[in-house]
Amino acid sequence: MNVRRLIPTAALAGAVALGATALTACSGAGGAGGSKDGKVGVTASFYPLQFVAEQIGKDHVKVDGLTKPGVEPHDLEITPKQTAQLGEADVVLYLKSLQPAVDKAVAQSGVKNVVDAATLTALEAHGSSGHDHGAEEGHAEGEGHDHSQGEGGKDPHVWLDPVKYAEIAKGVGAALEKADPGHAADYRKNTDELVGKLTALDTEFKDGLKNTASRTFITTHSAFGYLAERYGLDQEGISGVDPESEPSPARMKDLQAVAKKDNVTTVFFETLASDKTAKTLATDTGLKTDVLDPLEGITDTSQGADYFEVMRSNLKNLQKALGAK
Repeated sequence: MNVRRLIPTAALAGAVALGATALTACSGAGGAGGSKDGKVGVTASFYPLQFVAEQIGKDHVKVDGLTKPGVEPHDLEITPKQTAQLGEADVVLYLKSLQPAVDKAVAQSGVKNVVDAATLTALEAHGSSGHDHGAEEGHAEGEGHDHSQGEGGKDPHVWLDPVKYAEIAKGVGAALEKADPGHAADYRKNTDELVGKLTALDTEFKDGLKNTASRTFITTHSAFGYLAERYGLDQEGISGVDPESEPSPARMKDLQAVAKKDNVTTVFFETLASDKTAKTLATDTGLKTDVLDPLEGITDTSQGADYFEVMRSNLKNLQKALGAK
């Protein structure tokens, strides 16, 4: 079974980025449990959580990621050695139900300071435009679960909403204070700084997307429900479909009608998956293609070096596609 079909891009990106700095364990270098030079050892499951830990912990922490760049977070396999190293981490950050292998390893690790980002902000259910096409596709092929939805049909891609991401940052800051009370003042200061930057980013999105010719965007991956909701947009996802395969003729017809009705100019694809679906749809509808990055990981092909740069690229691409005035 090609699991990729069901994987949310967001998860992916996270995984990727996280992985980037992460698991050197398999190469024999000390991973999470290696020499920490007196620093707090933080293991983060994928990029968005790694980034938060690095921004808040700065010099006081050593952050390891579990997902290497380019690895689908959902496909992540964790070795017994990595589970053991996880057990040596001072703090573990993960997002429950995004990566089943991580959930299992965390449960077995016996780590005391475990932070589930899903508990730090309210998760909501999002389908692609009112109902989840991914789930339908899945059932049609005998797959009961669309991984772009987390537990109980909740959408895990909370970091794509700067307001919700700021709530996660506060929770991570509190966890670091608890694990390392001696540097609590620094963690508090760094958390406030990061929250301030996220608040400014939220304002940029609000202002940048206030007046647009269209409010609808089409994306190969339905990772942008929180972002769409925050800024009054409508996400139409070709969701739950294997990026390597053609979307169903019925869905293509559907999207062509939506594109016509809502003045859609662009089909978005993501950096970490094939753009074949988006290009097929664009060719059939006479639309342009562009990138909307779910930030599950940072790679050389990302439009920016970190969360803020990539989010600003996303804003620019959305403004162009929606005809911002």
